Amino acid sequence: MKKAAVSLVLSTVFAAPAFAQNSVALYGVIDEGFDYTNNVRGSHNYELQSGFAQGSRWGLKGAEELGGGLKAVFQLENGFNVSNGRLAQGGLMFGRQAYVGLSSNRFGTLTVGRQYDSVVDFLAQTTANGSWAGLMFSHPFDNDNTDNTFRVNNTVKYMSPDWAGLQFGGTYSFSNSTSFANNRQYSVGGQYATGGLLVAAAFLEATDPSTTAGGAINNGGDTNFVASRLRIFGGGVNYTFGSATAGLVYTNTFVADPIANGYLNQTVTTETIAPISGPLAGATVGSIRFQNFEVNGKYQLTPALFIGAQYVYTLESYNTTFGGVKPTIHSFGLMLDYNLSKRTDIYIQGALQRITGDSTGSSLDQAYVPGAADLSGNSKQVMGRVGIRHKF
Repeated sequence: MKKAAVSLVLSTVFAAPAFAQNSVALYGVIDEGFDYTNNVRGSHNYELQSGFAQGSRWGLKGAEELGGGLKAVFQLENGFNVSNGRLAQGGLMFGRQAYVGLSSNRFGTLTVGRQYDSVVDFLAQTTANGSWAGLMFSHPFDNDNTDNTFRVNNTVKYMSPDWAGLQFGGTYSFSNSTSFANNRQYSVGGQYATGGLLVAAAFLEATDPSTTAGGAINNGGDTNFVASRLRIFGGGVNYTFGSATAGLVYTNTFVADPIANGYLNQTVTTETIAPISGPLAGATVGSIRFQNFEVNGKYQLTPALFIGAQYVYTLESYNTTFGGVKPTIHSFGLMLDYNLSKRTDIYIQGALQRITGDSTGSSLDQAYVPGAADLSGNSKQVMGRVGIRHKF
């Protein structure tokens, strides 16, 4: 009788999950490397840095079958710094993603929580930084968020099913404030993939981004531009033929009434984007527009080894009460990646940024490769990295 009872209990315990068809997966990425920057405020810099090719993270995601093709889904994803063990994204426990929702094979997926916007979901994958290269290859100051500088809080997201390669989606992020439009966000995007072709486009608009702690884009670790309005749109195309992939991307970022930039504010000395010298000194900055033109390519030399390259031409329109100027930014990147196994790879990256054209009289005249410890002492900066990445 005892054996029969034990057998019944064990069969019930192990049969219940199979009946409910629940699934929970633990996953993660650990990315660490050694960086060298030739000019950080006029000095060389050597450091260990975490999360360049991919942000270091661990997470849980799961689903529960509810019947009729409907299931509940969730994802909790934590970002962390391998070098010092600290939380990333401004110290948030699940700063990368935290959402729950419902998914249907027929109608698509609806989720609520802290999530990615449509620029990240659709457009970013056509860029080098958003697909195979990571942070160092981002467009200047990641002005178009194709490298996930910010996530969006208080967000309702819809993602359509994949209809023969066509998919679309959108987000709306509440300000969670009595001032309904103060720090809210909305975005839409779509893609079409067939054979080796991928075409994607997206649009995002945020009002008063990073001006409050509880709004759509918080003013902690997510800060990109602090402004009255942020508008991003663009399109990209990738084509894979044999072992080679080539990409073309255009993005356009408009920042109205900019006060500061998160990358500059997180450096050793607090910087603003206001002109402090030259003919524009003392002027109020009305707007900044970044137009990014990217060409990227990747070639799989062997099943375990690839080489990738990128060039980005950024045209900046800097408009003030005393007039406007148009600096240009040239960004170059090169990467070599070798897989030691299916889950572990080592890589070498190098990036160069050079600013030419008009002077703004602000800290924007100093080169800054994304991920560097600080601004360059002049209009040029070179950065190199040797890294290791492990996925589990």
